[in-house]
This record gives sequence, structure tokens and C-alpha cells, in this order.
Amino acid sequence: MVQLGYTLSSEERAPNDLVRDAQRAEAAGFGFVMISDHYHPWTDRTGHSPFAWTVIGGVATATSRLRLGTGVTCPTVRYHPALVAQMAATASCMMPGRFFLGVGTGEALNEHVTGARWPETAVRQEMLEEAVSVIRLLWQGGMRSHHGKHYTVENAEIFDLPKSPTPLFVAAAGPKSAELAGRIGDGFISTAPKKELIQRFAQHGGAGKETIGQITVCWAADEAAARKTALEWWPNGAIPGELGQELPTPSYFEQASQLVTEDEIAKQIVCGPDPQKHLAEIRKFVDAGFSHVYVHQVGPDQEGFVRFYEREILPRLESPTGAARAAR
Repeated sequence: MVQLGYTLSSEERAPNDLVRDAQRAEAAGFGFVMISDHYHPWTDRTGHSPFAWTVIGGVATATSRLRLGTGVTCPTVRYHPALVAQMAATASCMMPGRFFLGVGTGEALNEHVTGARWPETAVRQEMLEEAVSVIRLLWQGGMRSHHGKHYTVENAEIFDLPKSPTPLFVAAAGPKSAELAGRIGDGFISTAPKKELIQRFAQHGGAGKETIGQITVCWAADEAAARKTALEWWPNGAIPGELGQELPTPSYFEQASQLVTEDEIAKQIVCGPDPQKHLAEIRKFVDAGFSHVYVHQVGPDQEGFVRFYEREILPRLESPTGAARAAR
């Protein structure tokens, strides 16, 4: 049975709105939320990018049942891994048993802002692996030091640690990243419903661990309106290849997005009010072997989306028989 989650899209929502979105998701029956951890939005049109970790503190006090993870944090350039270790430990103390840390190799859009070099993919993966080792070292408690290839930690101790270890999930889009996630992660995150990735993750240490996939949708009362909203608010969803990791500013994404058509965005984003289309997209991840799926609603009408999922989607997934029907 797949568990459904909700995306707190910090690129599209103000900080207090995100806290209210989390409360509404909990009331509707979503099992978890994931918050994007960016410095910039993808385009100026979306218009927001609050500090995710401050919002996490608000969600911690405003909810009681909902699990929350970062989707995802890059602990290698903009943040030093020693800081991420402390940030995540604090979040776990505020949300006992409800917080998990999602990490990935990041995008130039958010990480170049400190003036540090943006390395190539293989180096970013190497940095991520070392960063995770630093985070886990500090989570052991006590005074710790680390002198590695990419990071130095001297005489650091985290004094507020949760009673239970914080789960650490690793995001991946390709086979090598999936293998890395299996080696160093407690779980796996991806936007690609590829069985091969789940298999690579399992073969390299991830067997039996939680796997989370993300889908992007645009609910509206009719499909035509949804397609227009998706193109207006999330054209970056159809920008191909590695541009998403390499373009450094929202203006560059806007320039690239001028090449995106409504038909192209509709191929990437489920648009409209047909529950079968939404269930079919969820089913792709279920069939690939994912245990959890979280949904990103594009555009300002988050309440309409939540009502739709509360009425049409969640009831079909909250029981074994409902999940089986959704998977057919």
C-alpha cells in the first residue's frame, strides 16, 4: 500500500502559507510532507523562497502527526555539513519521530550564491558522500573532528540530539546516484518512476528501505485552465537534460522556459480534474517499486487541490483494497 504525501513548495508560497498548507495536509489525511530547500525560486513568477528550516520550526509546532522531510537539502556548498547536522538534529528534537533529512547534490541555482565553485557531477557526488559521513559522525554525539578531502570539522559537538536517530534519505536521478543512495542512505528519493533505480538502490544496500517518489500535478476545475496555470507557474518542469542543475539564476530559467509550450508542459505535469489521470501517475511509481509518493500541486490553488485529493484520491489509497484498485 502506497502512502501519499504533499509538497510544501517554497518556491511558490510565503512562509506562513507553507505552515498553513502543512496543517491542511495533515487534516486532509496526507501521511507526510516534503519541503523544498532552495535559495532561489526557479523563476521570478513563482516569487518566493523562504528559508526552509525556519518554516520547519513553524510546521513542527503547528502539526502533531505529520511527518516532514526536506526535499531536498544540499549539504555540500551553500551549507557546511556540520551545520546541516545541527539543523536536522534540532528539527528532530522538535518533531520526535516525525522528521527525516533528505539530501542531494543540489543545483547551481541555489548553491552558487556563496561564490564557491560549482563542481561537475562526479565531484558533487563525492562531496555528498563525505558530507553524509560528517553528518552521521556528529549525530553520534560527543566532541568530534573530521579532516577530509572536502570538509574540515574541528572540535564540534551537537548538544541537542533526538532520542532516536534521524533518518537520512538520499535523492537520485541516475544509476550511480541510486547506488550511492543505497550505500549511504536510510531511504531513497526520486522524481523518476524507474524500476532500474529502485533495483540499483536495493542491490547496493537499500533493500527494504523506504523509497519516495514525487509527482507534479496541476489540479483545476477544467483541464484547459490547469494547462495554462502549469505553463505560467512551472515551465521549468519541461526544461530538458542537465540544465536544471547547471543554470545559475531564475532569469536564465525564464529564458529557457520561453521555448516550452503548453503541450510540452502537459506531458510532464498531470493537468485537470480527472482522478484517473492522477491515480495513473501515482501508479507509475507504485509499479516501479516506490513505497511512498508525494504530490506537488502547481499554482496558487492549493486548497482546491487538497479538497480534490481528500475527496477523490486519498480514500482510494488509505486501505489495502483501495490501494489495489488504484494500482490497477
